[in-house]
Amino acid sequence: MQKKLAAEFFGTFWLVFCGCGAAVLAAAFPDLGIGFLGVALAFGLTVVTMAYAVGGISGGHFNPAVSVGMAVGGRLPAGELIGYIIVQVVGAVAAAAVLYLIASGKPGFEAGGFASNGYGDLSPGKYSLLSGLVIEVVMTAFFIFIILATTAPRAPAGFAPLAIGLTLTLIHLVAIPVTNTSVNPARSTGAALFAETGAIGQLWLFWVAPIIGAAIGAAVWKVLFGDE
Repeated sequence: MQKKLAAEFFGTFWLVFCGCGAAVLAAAFPDLGIGFLGVALAFGLTVVTMAYAVGGISGGHFNPAVSVGMAVGGRLPAGELIGYIIVQVVGAVAAAAVLYLIASGKPGFEAGGFASNGYGDLSPGKYSLLSGLVIEVVMTAFFIFIILATTAPRAPAGFAPLAIGLTLTLIHLVAIPVTNTSVNPARSTGAALFAETGAIGQLWLFWVAPIIGAAIGAAVWKVLFGDE
């Protein structure tokens, strides 16, 4: 169990450090051309790389919503769920702290949104609470469904991390304008703690919506793949 928790800690750290790092550091220089596409790819690539690296140890969740989905889908023992969630949040906060330390080394640094998630005034496109709720539920539901389906016994072996990483990239390409894309409560928590906005007050949505979406996605998967 200790190895599983360590794998989840490092995997979540990598996801938040590189994904949010692309937004906080690289996207801060428009002339580099990274934009939404670069940030979306960064998040997707973190999952691909760490899923291949440590997925064989812990399953490669790196996300409390994924762990909830795995538990609902019968892929994760209920007794391990809380431990997974705790180390994922700790890993995300640690990554955000290191990223903040690096970013603050630039003269005139202001954390601002610090790649945090939000709705209303904190939404990149000023989308409403309802819009944020719906997109986070829908995107997380499909994310969990795809994870469960691509890691099922009947799926082609060895390709799941690629499919999952590409799915996360696609999710970011669509959802960044609405909520800056969460689908991951740990990632949202880490960024919100260091943002100089009201992100911490909106954090509840980015726990509630992804977990609801995870349960829906897992339930749909069980209907279609229940024989497995």
